[in-house]
Amino acid sequence: MSDQIQELVDTPSQFLKDGVQFMNKCQKPDKKEFAKICQAVGTGFVIMGVVGYLVKLIHIPINQILVGGA
Repeated sequence: MSDQIQELVDTPSQFLKDGVQFMNKCQKPDKKEFAKICQAVGTGFVIMGVVGYLVKLIHIPINQILVGGA
């Protein structure tokens, strides 16, 4: 029983210790790296937008055929 209590106490402290260690290793990206990240995110937005548009473009006529709308 005391082993379970000790484990319950150790888990949050180990998590906190790991979190502090991770934050200490982190660093801000420089301008070049930040620009690459922005470019990658922007490309992802465009690709997802195109995929969504194509799905909607295909879905509307199929839905009209299935529902039999005017």
